[in-house]
Amino acid sequence: MKVLAFLFNFFIFPGFFFLTFLGMFLTFLDRKLSARIQWRKGPPWYQPYLDFIKLLVKETVVPINSSKFIFLLAPILSFVSAWISGTMIYYFSLYPEKSFIGDIIVILYFLTLVPVGFILGASASRNPLSACGAQREMTLLIGYELPFIFALLIPIIKSGGKLKLGEIILAQGSSPFLYSLSGILSFLTLLFVFQAKLGYVPFDIAEAEQEIMAGTILEYSGVSLALFKLSKAILLLSLPTFLIALLWSAKNIFIFIIKFLIIFLLIILMKNTNPRLKIDQALKFFWFILGSISLIGVILALSGL
Repeated sequence: MKVLAFLFNFFIFPGFFFLTFLGMFLTFLDRKLSARIQWRKGPPWYQPYLDFIKLLVKETVVPINSSKFIFLLAPILSFVSAWISGTMIYYFSLYPEKSFIGDIIVILYFLTLVPVGFILGASASRNPLSACGAQREMTLLIGYELPFIFALLIPIIKSGGKLKLGEIILAQGSSPFLYSLSGILSFLTLLFVFQAKLGYVPFDIAEAEQEIMAGTILEYSGVSLALFKLSKAILLLSLPTFLIALLWSAKNIFIFIIKFLIIFLLIILMKNTNPRLKIDQALKFFWFILGSISLIGVILALSGL
């Protein structure tokens, strides 16, 4: 029974099927809301599913002189990392008592591997524009990981040093960490960091279509491109939930949906109301502004604020 339960959780709910189906639906909401903000009609609800199926039946073209093994492995790495991290986030949010020591570190590890897949794939393609995208993605990763870690330390400190996501959720009880000064600073930091992890404006530097023609995914097609797209869709579904679990715990599904939609709308509004930053501007923003904000948050959390 335990094996069957594991397979169900990993492949059906809250695993593969749940993450991919709802993740693609959120990409529809993203495109629809963005279109409305820009006074356009936008796609029908089933468009992301049709796009995904279309990519599955297309040929995967491997560039000449590329490192074929790494080129084909990279999208699998990104997708599997997004899948595992998303499954863990939702599973431990639903069943906090089943979390294990250090699970939050494992989630952080897999979330980091998602952009690493993009970097490896772009580098393996031997395309100069893709290489530029890989360089930008790597710089972004170096930039936002420091404030990301500082922001994660805040709920860990406020929960009494707990390294279980489930215990962090339970420690909040009826008083979420967000309703404190350090919690607000952590929330703001994570919101910007997740915007960068999603590759959304103002941090869509690695795939800037007007500059480097999609950058990291320029040479990808077919199933490989579908896996990259799907990994971002899963992140769009998982990251708001991770933010809720860390700082804004919800007692029931209705409150959770409301909080999820608030965070989702903030992400979409930020995407549609800001210009793209230059890579040096993004790096300075993460290191000096968000780094300082999150570090102040850590100090406040240690002070009990």
